[in-house]
Amino acid sequence: VAKGFGIGAESKYDASKNPVKEMMEDRVWESVCKLSGAIPKPFATLPEHIERNSTDWQELFEEADPFMMNLPPPYCKGDPNEPTPAQKLLLIRALRPDKFVPAVSSFVESSMGQKYTEPPNFDLELSYNESSCTCPLIFVLSVGSDPTAALLKYAEDKDMASKLSVISMGQGQGPKAATLIEQGIESGGWVLLQNCHLAASWMPTLEKIYEGIKPETCEPDFRLWVTSMPSKAFPLSILQNGVKMTNEPPSGVRANLKRSLHLDPISDNEFFESCPKSRDFKRLLFGLCFIHAFVQERKKFGPIGWNIPYSFNDSDLRISVRQLHMYVGKSGDELPFAALKYTIGECNYGGRVTDDKDRRLLSTLLDMIYDNKITEEEFNLSASGVYRIPRNNTLQAYVEYVDSLPTIPRPEVFGLHDNADITKDLNDTNQMIATLITTMGEAGGGGEAGGQEQVVRLMCSDILERLQPNFDIEKVQKAFPVLYEQSLNQVLTQEMLRYNRLTTIVRNSLINVIKAIDGTIVMSSDLEKVYNSLSIGKVPPMWMSKSYPSMKPAAAYVEDFFARLNMLQSWYEAGTPPSAFWLPGFFFTPSFCTAVLQNYARKNNLAIDTIAFDFQMMDMDPDIYKNGESPQEGVYVYGMYLEGCGWDIASRTLSESKPRVLFESSPVIWFKPVPTKEIKERPSYSCPVYRTADRRGVLATTGHSTNFLMFLKMPTDKPEAHWTMRGVCMLLSLSY
Repeated sequence: VAKGFGIGAESKYDASKNPVKEMMEDRVWESVCKLSGAIPKPFATLPEHIERNSTDWQELFEEADPFMMNLPPPYCKGDPNEPTPAQKLLLIRALRPDKFVPAVSSFVESSMGQKYTEPPNFDLELSYNESSCTCPLIFVLSVGSDPTAALLKYAEDKDMASKLSVISMGQGQGPKAATLIEQGIESGGWVLLQNCHLAASWMPTLEKIYEGIKPETCEPDFRLWVTSMPSKAFPLSILQNGVKMTNEPPSGVRANLKRSLHLDPISDNEFFESCPKSRDFKRLLFGLCFIHAFVQERKKFGPIGWNIPYSFNDSDLRISVRQLHMYVGKSGDELPFAALKYTIGECNYGGRVTDDKDRRLLSTLLDMIYDNKITEEEFNLSASGVYRIPRNNTLQAYVEYVDSLPTIPRPEVFGLHDNADITKDLNDTNQMIATLITTMGEAGGGGEAGGQEQVVRLMCSDILERLQPNFDIEKVQKAFPVLYEQSLNQVLTQEMLRYNRLTTIVRNSLINVIKAIDGTIVMSSDLEKVYNSLSIGKVPPMWMSKSYPSMKPAAAYVEDFFARLNMLQSWYEAGTPPSAFWLPGFFFTPSFCTAVLQNYARKNNLAIDTIAFDFQMMDMDPDIYKNGESPQEGVYVYGMYLEGCGWDIASRTLSESKPRVLFESSPVIWFKPVPTKEIKERPSYSCPVYRTADRRGVLATTGHSTNFLMFLKMPTDKPEAHWTMRGVCMLLSLSY
């Protein structure tokens, strides 16, 4: 499961030729082929069976819980080929990776019982009874949860409120906390250490104090309560011996809205009714609560929601509510929308937003909600009209309306396509598998003795056989000398130098791993990391330290790496730049884009900062351009993918995504350099182009982001805000 049927899973079927494209994506077909090789009994002929009986398998792709459905014969119940529950789990992993998490839940429930899949109620009494003076109670915090109020109430119920000492950890708080613990041990009081993850340097001291607590020298009523976010610095001995608790905050727009309406000062009826412009204030207030729910809940969709998952919290809402009350109360005939958008979008919530694409999304949301139409009787907060501002403007009416909303919101409430639910489920699957890999230990289970080593050895040998020698830079420089009129020659040389560094690292590490497996050299810690990564299908950290950005597993990464090397080799052998460029193949893409602009600037005697790309959408098939003539100005590029939308071939404009299609190939695009003043305005969406699906990056020393490449003007017949809310972007590389 962890490997995702990657390197080492051989199959007799051709994974590159998908005969059932209308039913499943190419990557799903590839997983099915590899599953047939990895688990030959009972899946040896599975790809063939799916191809012949595609209509029988269609139901599995539409089922909400495919793990519980009866499979088509000969894999149905009672058949000799019926897979075991564990094998069926692997089948779901291959065919429906988006439903893997609920499948695991069903598997655990059927194997071990329902109590292992249902979270227990948050019961402090039960946890307290399991603790002792030497057994601390640990709250594992999550974003939005705060157990302090529950603990204070419980202390009152146990008549310990006067004996409870609370300290929030941070710089300089360690000695004070040590004193409180010492006093608690002597007096039998309770001590609460809040946010221990903020005092990482003091954690070893806490561990020593804890180890020194003995039952015979400690009052039996003493309890040490600790709250902390997950942190590597937290003492392992305390974690292992303590009672662990967590209390996840309620999720979903309904739960979030309900929680907001019960927060101070909103829940204070006197405050709620005190604004001179009462009706306008209340409607804007409900809109603000919706904005708060939107920004918090949208991050569950991963990068298509927010590039960076920001920690928006209740304090952002509280200050925004008070400012709303003040601005609306003091406004004249017109509502102060500009001031409200600034304080919310630039200061309170916007102050946390560091990515300019995320800031654009927040501004778009505010423009949609804080609009003059919000004062009208009917104002929808979502396209479907399910979420709207209630007509009755009492606090009780707001609470009753929120109670009537769906428990689980559809993606449309966030402006996303329904496919975003699949994206969210796939993110959950990837997170679960990453956690499984972490708990497996270093090398995981290898099966028979030596079996894992042989698989990794074969893997290394296979990659080495296919790995071409380093590029001969001297020969390349002779064939492609530095020319004033052709900057792409220098790009080719620089790209080959970068790939040579990576190729050398890959080759040497694989050779040494083989030697270490054979016992001719010692397995160093670096080589062990390479071995462990390959054994679970991950790209070794040693490679990534010298690599281009990539989120692919090892098998896909190796194929992508070879494709990039072949692109440069073909360029060199042709003796001239290609007529169409595979944009994802460049190690440092900004240098290629700059070289194309530079060629145009030098040819036309223009300053490079006075020109920019105009983008023209061409046909879908790159072979037309690869085998044709180069454009007079600029370049044809291909190989990118659209996320969050589709592409209308006939009108050459953005369109809505097809059901269950998360990524769609973009057309060939003509990057046409023109003077900036000559670029004509036309209906378009400024589509951000990223190198990987993670989207977020850091600013490198070159001044370029490690992920974001450029904004690309994509033709559209819809408002730009529509695609901004959809989270539409273009990717150079997928995660598989």
